[in-house]
Amino acid sequence: MKDATIPPVRVSAEFRAELDKALEEGETVAALVEKAVSSELLRRRAQGEFVRRGLAAIARTQQAGDGIPAEVVLAKLEARLAAASRKPARKSAAPLARKE
Repeated sequence: MKDATIPPVRVSAEFRAELDKALEEGETVAALVEKAVSSELLRRRAQGEFVRRGLAAIARTQQAGDGIPAEVVLAKLEARLAAASRKPARKSAAPLARKE
């Protein structure tokens, strides 16, 4: 498969100057752009997979009918929060003795 190019992008002179300052030693703008695009594609792929798994989990829960209503979950979390706020704050470990 032949290599392809990414279309050029117009940027302001200020942005380009900032970009040039951010380049690592020996790095080109093209290399940075390729790395950025590659990272974004990986992020989007992971995000898409996350959403797909979440939707599948919702569908399985609805089909099985064994989900916990949001009101129940929230009530339990609020009870835990209330209980935690009634407890005194934990003390950190004793400070180490100073050597003189």
